[in-house]
Amino acid sequence: MNAKQRKLVYRILPYAILAGIGICFVLPLLWVLVASVDPNAMQSLKVPSKITGANYVEVITSSENQRAYLIGLVMSLGQAVLVVLLALLAAYPLSRYQMKYKKPFMLTILFMTSLPITAVMVPVYQLFLGLKLYDNIFGVILFYVASSMPYGIWMMKNFMDSVPSDLEEAAWVDGASVFTGIRKVVAPLMVPGICTVAIFTFSGSWGNFFVPYILLQSPEKFPASLKLYQFFGQYGMVDYGSLAAFSVLYAIPAIIMYILSQQFMSKGFGLQGGTKG
Repeated sequence: MNAKQRKLVYRILPYAILAGIGICFVLPLLWVLVASVDPNAMQSLKVPSKITGANYVEVITSSENQRAYLIGLVMSLGQAVLVVLLALLAAYPLSRYQMKYKKPFMLTILFMTSLPITAVMVPVYQLFLGLKLYDNIFGVILFYVASSMPYGIWMMKNFMDSVPSDLEEAAWVDGASVFTGIRKVVAPLMVPGICTVAIFTFSGSWGNFFVPYILLQSPEKFPASLKLYQFFGQYGMVDYGSLAAFSVLYAIPAIIMYILSQQFMSKGFGLQGGTKG
């Protein structure tokens, strides 16, 4: 192999590797899409003999699936709203005030963002039993909020640093209180950052299987992420068509959040001040 051929191989090889990795992800996705409209869906990927929407109708009309979907939305939206509000209030003093132990506190928050949930689930399980929060949807939301707060505070503080304090000081001169300044001055300038934090927290809880699996026991309280698991092993068989249809519907909120994130992320991380000259 001469130098020209070797150079061509080195140029093509990375693309070939990426194409192979892409195929590994595309094939399962293609199977889900095809199986969702196949009345005789199996584990193998095949061209359906007939295309039907019966699988979607069966999933959508099921009261259990509707309840699981609604519970998942309540959990994720409730967590996103609480995290945004609490993180905004917690990030304000960290961004605006000079504190003696500010840097160690921020490093502690950064460390807490790296803690895996599996490392704390055993003590959390015992705590929830003692507080009578086990098998409680509100308890799961509280855990979601607590586990998302470090990352939410860290992100919110960085976004808030980009908002100049001159605007708040002008509002204070006009008689505004601190909370009024946050609500009418800081928050409107942080809309991209607030949306980014909300999208991250929503996506994290919507796709979370492990936490509700440990902290919930009653099947009627299971969110959509756990309902996917229920398709396996029912009567010793798996309805692959309904499973694929439910998976497609389950992915819709995540796709919507991804589209929104593309709109807000670039604005959020590039957020600059609101003053001129």
